[in-house]
Amino acid sequence: MSSSWPPTWLPQPCRSGSRGVTVSRQSRSARLASVRGQYHFWPGSIGLDAWDVDRLVELSQDLPVVEVPVHSIGEVDSNYWFGGGFGEPTVRKIVEHMQLVRDVDPMFPIILGVDGRVMDGMHRIARALLEGRPTIRAVRFKTQPKPDFRDCAPGDLPY
Repeated sequence: MSSSWPPTWLPQPCRSGSRGVTVSRQSRSARLASVRGQYHFWPGSIGLDAWDVDRLVELSQDLPVVEVPVHSIGEVDSNYWFGGGFGEPTVRKIVEHMQLVRDVDPMFPIILGVDGRVMDGMHRIARALLEGRPTIRAVRFKTQPKPDFRDCAPGDLPY
């Protein structure tokens, strides 16, 4: 194993073509291979911090799965997909989200951060709302994972 500094697992500043965490595509499950690349964003000090959702899924795979009341998820009443500079909710963009809601596999649990915010799974939550389900399967981190990128813009990240 070669040593390099900084280690690849440390969060990296956002630069085009720079990855904070390298995860072998061969090591991912069939589920990850079929899911589009995506990130969870949260406001950072001067931009957005970003977590690679594939890595969140891997980190959360051994957490206990619990049923969470859908009404307890605060983001369902927020501008989750379009707020914070993520574009206007055009008809085309709304239809794209409707297709994602239609196509999700509700058997996979959503991923919640230490503070209870949704780190992955809002389309599954939307489907649960549409279907009138009172609860959704979830896992919750006990320790918040470090972001893969700090102070980024979504367009700067590799997909």
